[in-house]
Amino acid sequence: MVVRLIIVLFFFSVGVFSQEKFIKHKISKGENLSVIAKKYGVKTKDIQDANPEAPTILKLNSVLLIPNTNKKVTAKKTEILASTTPRATLNSDQHEVQQKENLWVISKKYNVSVDELKKANPSLESEDLKIGQKLTIPSNAIAASEKTKKNQNIEKPEIIPSTDLEVLVEVKPKETKYLIAKKYGITVAELERQNPSIKRKLPVGYLLKIRTSKEKANQEIKDTALAAETQIAQSPVLTSDNKAATDEVKGEIIPAQNVEVLVEVQPKETKYAIAKKYGITVAELERQNPSIKAKLPVGYVLKINTSKEKADEVALVATPQINDSLAGTPQVADNSGVEKDTTTIFRVSNHSDLVNQLVMNATENIGTRYRSGGTTKAGFDCSGLMICTFNNFDIKLPRSSIEQSRVGFKVGTEEAQKGDLIFFRTNGRRQINHVGMVVEVADGEIKFVHSSTHGGVIISSTKEPYYQRTFTQVNRILQ
Repeated sequence: MVVRLIIVLFFFSVGVFSQEKFIKHKISKGENLSVIAKKYGVKTKDIQDANPEAPTILKLNSVLLIPNTNKKVTAKKTEILASTTPRATLNSDQHEVQQKENLWVISKKYNVSVDELKKANPSLESEDLKIGQKLTIPSNAIAASEKTKKNQNIEKPEIIPSTDLEVLVEVKPKETKYLIAKKYGITVAELERQNPSIKRKLPVGYLLKIRTSKEKANQEIKDTALAAETQIAQSPVLTSDNKAATDEVKGEIIPAQNVEVLVEVQPKETKYAIAKKYGITVAELERQNPSIKAKLPVGYVLKINTSKEKADEVALVATPQINDSLAGTPQVADNSGVEKDTTTIFRVSNHSDLVNQLVMNATENIGTRYRSGGTTKAGFDCSGLMICTFNNFDIKLPRSSIEQSRVGFKVGTEEAQKGDLIFFRTNGRRQINHVGMVVEVADGEIKFVHSSTHGGVIISSTKEPYYQRTFTQVNRILQ
C-alpha cells in the first residue's frame, strides 16, 4: 500500500513539474517560430531545443512545447489563469479578414499604420488580401487596443489622430506604377485597388489618390520641397539692378513647347536607338506609333512628339542616322572569356541607360495575367515576359527559362544588379523552370519582376521563404 502511494505521488510530481516547465501551443495559420517566440517571450532556439523532432516547416494545428519562463507558477495557478483569461485576449494577435475589409480599414481598427501591418505579414507585399485570411497584428497595436477599451469612457475615439492620410499625386513622364507605389510604401496591387482606372495603363498627367502613412507622405513633401529649393538656389537672384536684363531674356527661360517630327526608319535602326535620340522611352514611342508594337519596318515614317531642343539637336547632327542607331544596338560578343555554361553575352555601349529602360519596360506590365506560352500583353509566362521585354530593345533571348539560364555568365547574389536574370527551381523540379529580372538589390535582398502562375506579372523578393528555398542562380547577360 505504501509503495503504491509513493508511485502515485511520484507521477503527480512529475506531471506538475512538466506543466511548470512547458506550455503547449497549437499552431495557427500564419504563425512561424519567431512569431510564437515573441508571443511567449522566449528565444526561437529555446523552442527548437524543446521540440527536437519538430519539422522545419511548421504544420497547421500541430502542437509545440514552449518553455515556461515563470517557473514559480504552479499548475493550479496556470489553470486558474487560463480559465479567467478571455478568449479574445488569447487570440488577440490574430485578425481574420472579413468582407469589404482592406489594409487601411484593418490598420484603423487596431490603430497601426499599413507599413507596420506589412512588416508583421511579409506575404502582403506580393499577395492581395483574401476573405478568411488570418493576419498577425503587431503587439504594440494589441496593447494600444486594450488600453483604449479600458479608457473608452474617458477618452473619445475621434481624438486619436489617424496614422494614414490621402494624397493627390500627378503622374509624371517616365513614371511607372512600380516606382510610384514604392515611393509611397504600398504595393502595385494596392495602388491599382485605390485607383481602378489605371489597371490597363498609366496616363501622364493623371491625378492618383493614394492613401499612405503620414511618415511616407511627409517624406515625399520634404523631398519635393528640397528639390524646389535646389532649383531656386540654382536660379539667378532677381534684384532691381538686373530686373531689366531679366525681362529681356524671359523668353529664353520659358521651356520650349513640344513639336511633332516625322522620322523615317533607316536600316539597322532599333526602337531603343530612335527613342533615345528623341529623349523618350520605347513605351512612349510605341504609344505614339501603335503600329510598330509588333515590328519596326525599314522606311516606315514615324510621328514623334518631342521637345524643340531635341528636335533641333537631331536636325543639326550631320552624321548619318545609322551611326547613332548602331551605337544603341546591342552587339553579340565572342565567347572566349565566358564560363563553360555560357553561350552568349550582349555588349552595349550605354549599359546603365539600357538597364533602366529594360526595368521600366518590364514593370509597366505589372498586373498582366499569367498565360502559359504567352509572350504578349494579352498574357505572359515567365520566360515570355523576358523575351518580350528584351525583344523591345532588339535583344533576342531563347524561348525557355532553362535555355535562358545558359545565356551570359553566373554571378554571386552579392554581385547581382538591375537587369540581371534570376532563376529558380520551383514545385520540386530538378532543373530550372522559372525566371525573372532583377529590379532592385539592397541589404542582401533581391527584388525581381516576373510572371507568376498565381498572380501574373508581380514584384517578388528573395527574402520570401518560397523563393529563398527555390533560388538557383543569377546570370548577367548585358555588359
